[in-house]
Amino acid sequence: MAEMTTTTKAATLNTEQLVNDTLATIDREREREIVARRFGLFERKETLEQIGELLGITRERVRQLEKAVVTKLKAAAEQGSLEHIPAVQTALTTELSKVGGIARISELSTTFGDNSRLEQARLAFLSSLCPELIVIDDDDNYYHSVGIRKNFDVTAAKAKVDKLIAAVKKLAEPKSIEDIAKTAGITGVKEAAALASISKQLATLNGRWGLVKWPMVNPKNIRDKIYVILKEQGKHLHFNEIAAAIKDSDFKRKDVTTQAIHNELIKDKRFVLIGRGIYALKEWGYEKGTVADIISEVLKKAGEPLHRDEIVKRVAKATYALTE
Repeated sequence: MAEMTTTTKAATLNTEQLVNDTLATIDREREREIVARRFGLFERKETLEQIGELLGITRERVRQLEKAVVTKLKAAAEQGSLEHIPAVQTALTTELSKVGGIARISELSTTFGDNSRLEQARLAFLSSLCPELIVIDDDDNYYHSVGIRKNFDVTAAKAKVDKLIAAVKKLAEPKSIEDIAKTAGITGVKEAAALASISKQLATLNGRWGLVKWPMVNPKNIRDKIYVILKEQGKHLHFNEIAAAIKDSDFKRKDVTTQAIHNELIKDKRFVLIGRGIYALKEWGYEKGTVADIISEVLKKAGEPLHRDEIVKRVAKATYALTE
């Protein structure tokens, strides 16, 4: 995922107090309860069924009450009746402007607070009441996100994300956001990176973006991480070097043992042993064989006797892997 580029923490928003003040404007306790539970403002989020069972009303009635209360809150915010919302809106807009106009709730939460589940839920609730902001709900394709309304509405934002995904598929390999934005016809590179970051179909690693299913941008296991390291280095490495490179990488999870690395190298057909503990990628042209096979092939290609040093030199360049 793309990280927000702010290096200093923004002014802290006391989201708990802001939420309490907002809920206090709701006249009926039952309606306050519904909103708090549906948004997960103090505990985990609850379903319509769960709340209905707790309050002794139907699922549909819970839905109706929730919609009515949230609609009233949004109307009050637009009219300026919710005194804290303008300050929240200004703070969020300022941060969003720094990162391309849109960002995941989780990233904003990190900027303003402790990024806990409660912090994210409260920030999402407050954002939904800001007239100048849009909120994209979490689903199979998008992360829960907030954007600046004057930049794009929800439909426009999703349309631009679709263009970025199409561009990545067209390029068919991980590329810089500059290349992807150009292919997608999006002029703002920062905006393109921000939009890409809210998509669950895209991922980024080492400055390049690609489809989330591509190991080069979203390694899901040790084998994928080994592949990324070898691909990035562009040369064969000893398994100890691979382990060290993973520990020094930007991977989310990089606490792996050398033995685990060695075990995965042996199991995966993408990797080929070319010396004692030294591995390369099979896609580079390496194939399994014995030392004798390679020497024989080198001599056949030479068509003449070769000095030992020359044989060693050519074997090192051969596109065959050595086995122990």
